[in-house]
Amino acid sequence: MCSFRRIGALCVLLALLSALAGCGTQQTDTALPEEEAQKIEPKGKVYYAYFDTVSYVYDYAGDSAERFDERSAEVSHILSDYHQLFDIYHEYSGMVNLCTLNKNAGGEAMTVDPRLMDFLLYARELCELTGGEMNVMLGALLRPWHECREAAESDPSGASIPAEEDLIEAFRHTDIALLELDEDANTVRIADPLASLDVGALGKGYATEMAARWLESDGAQGYVLNIGGNIRCIGTRPDGSGWVTAVRNPDRSAEDFARRLRIADISCVTSGVYERYFTVNGVRYHHIIDKDTLYPAAYYDSLTVLCRDSGLADALSTALFCMPYEDSRALADSLEGVEVLWIFPDGEQRCTDGVWQMTENEA
Repeated sequence: MCSFRRIGALCVLLALLSALAGCGTQQTDTALPEEEAQKIEPKGKVYYAYFDTVSYVYDYAGDSAERFDERSAEVSHILSDYHQLFDIYHEYSGMVNLCTLNKNAGGEAMTVDPRLMDFLLYARELCELTGGEMNVMLGALLRPWHECREAAESDPSGASIPAEEDLIEAFRHTDIALLELDEDANTVRIADPLASLDVGALGKGYATEMAARWLESDGAQGYVLNIGGNIRCIGTRPDGSGWVTAVRNPDRSAEDFARRLRIADISCVTSGVYERYFTVNGVRYHHIIDKDTLYPAAYYDSLTVLCRDSGLADALSTALFCMPYEDSRALADSLEGVEVLWIFPDGEQRCTDGVWQMTENEA
């Protein structure tokens, strides 16, 4: 299956379908009358086959059962395609995917699906934007951590962390320049035989965004995608309001949720330290690795990004997580339409102005 680093650790939680259906806000000029909107029964489908996680498609707009089936089937098809393209463990007949590219590292350039080329070009842009914090070429560094985490799950008593010299050597094979992209020929080559791609910081969000864009192109409104915790809202509910989503409190001894947000026509993605981790000698090692230290990032316990593009939100939730607050805040503030909630290890919360505006007051 695909290696997606925040599967399980992405902890923006969409409220249950029935609870969401009961949320209300002030009516807008273009909304349906409230009494009419409340008559619409939401529909939902669930899929288990993609990105090692659970995927939900919700319709709040009142599509017919047949129309909802058609739209959700196409979403499923899009997710399936990207799941296979981004898989680093399995190859598929008639397809050059990330697994194929990694196996061919150091060899000749390979012709790829145009969708994979578009994705890798975007990933390279994001690497530059984030100063290398979101780098799909970190596979060589992530692999030893992943192997230690899997070994710890099988035998907790024998858990260990990678040797520092192995991490230093692995990092030598992570330069984004090793990813050679020829747009004209539509070919990809990994120049170093010890380098490898791992798109866990971007792949699931990107696939979610591609599915959302198809829904938008098909005229859908009032849909919500929840792909393993990556939330993408298409439009609003019929009454013009948004949906309430909850950001889990990293400290499980405290309240279940750190903050509740009302969101519409936006993506919401969280990275956190408290789902994917293993313990060695009483120390927890989570799954989000800081390229500057080669160890799990230690600045925050949770970081949530809200912006319209789910791929960008996914990438930034990792990149900003691996930066000191001053740098993380500066990058967030430089990007139009990006809102961020930082939760520190001591429980302190800081956020951009837009997060305050989305925060749901609780009576």
